[in-house]
Amino acid sequence: MAMALVVGNMVGSGIYMLPASLAPYGWNIIPAWGLTIVGSLCLAAVFAGLARLMPVAGGPYAYVRTAFGPEIAFFIAWAYWISLFVGNGAIAVATISYLTAFAPGLASHPTLSTLATVLLVWAMTLINLSGTRNAGWVQLITTVLKLLPLLAVVAIAAIALPEGGLSLPDPHHPEIGPSAITAAATLTLWAFLGLESATVPAGKVADPHRTIPLATFGGTALAGLIYLLACTAVTLLLAPEAAAHSAAPFADVIGRAWGAKAAQIVAAFAMISAIGALNGWILLQGEMPAAMAADGVFPRSLAKLAPNGVPVRAHVLSTLLVTVVLALNASKSTVTLFTFVALLATTASLFMYLLAAAAALKLGAVNRTVAIAGMVYSLWTLYGAGAEANIWGAVLLVAGAPVWWAMRRLRSTTA
Repeated sequence: MAMALVVGNMVGSGIYMLPASLAPYGWNIIPAWGLTIVGSLCLAAVFAGLARLMPVAGGPYAYVRTAFGPEIAFFIAWAYWISLFVGNGAIAVATISYLTAFAPGLASHPTLSTLATVLLVWAMTLINLSGTRNAGWVQLITTVLKLLPLLAVVAIAAIALPEGGLSLPDPHHPEIGPSAITAAATLTLWAFLGLESATVPAGKVADPHRTIPLATFGGTALAGLIYLLACTAVTLLLAPEAAAHSAAPFADVIGRAWGAKAAQIVAAFAMISAIGALNGWILLQGEMPAAMAADGVFPRSLAKLAPNGVPVRAHVLSTLLVTVVLALNASKSTVTLFTFVALLATTASLFMYLLAAAAALKLGAVNRTVAIAGMVYSLWTLYGAGAEANIWGAVLLVAGAPVWWAMRRLRSTTA
């Protein structure tokens, strides 16, 4: 279940569109995938080492706090928590967009679509409130199902290979070079966000010293292998021009091989994939503020656990915030703002990876070379994200200052 949390949170709705985004980069995607997989495995090793050293709830927050103190840890965790509930709004919207393939009326009624999205978020929250094990079973089942169409595309490519049915990209257009590789690697990185997932609910994991490191590193390696094979297969089966303009690259490949009905089935699997990712990320969006509350940097009431060990108040607060995000997104005037904030939230996750690698180096949780490689990779991906995203990501971090100040005054008053 812990590995399913890692793989399921990484393999979300985005993977189904990633081949279209990567198509213009031609053969540059191969070294891009290689660098991203190696860098992500370094980060996975960082989190595995930290989890082995400190198998405690809160994951990144606990690690950074131990290494650099509560102030830095608070701001990293604050930005990470925002990235969770804002990102969950985006995943929920993507899930309902796949549902429109079977219920076209949702696409023409924005209010109804938003209502369906909100109901989906609360339904997944109720599953998490019923117990971590129940959420784990949902994650396990949806993870197995979501991998089937990705493996099917790999099988189609393997069958087409001896028959000469592959469409090879032009090796000279675009030229293979550092700038194109960096741009492509920045896109592939988004597919690995969530590799730290098993470390956050550490208090709910059996034998965390062993389970979390195995799930973190093994899950990242498995997802990386599937990504590389599946996305490369789509690139080889669709002409670059067709892939770049495809609204559903995986569905197009399977539809050409097995018929139109098979393509519609892929849309159903994509929806299942998004639901699985939403389930896993909702688990994290409740556990993170609960861990911060237990440490006194969020209101203590958020740390209170129900008899089944679930932080109900933290979950409800996070889901209420997702609901607000979705309500804002329902207004056409705020769609662009919503997309921009989601990008900033993703950049905040990259800051967290950098600080976690630095914590691993300081605490001696992993080999120094691995920790330094994780830091270098994090800095490189932040560079690839662009100056504007980084500047506004820093603004997102600073936005937590009023909360930190208020909680500090509250602690001093009650001391």
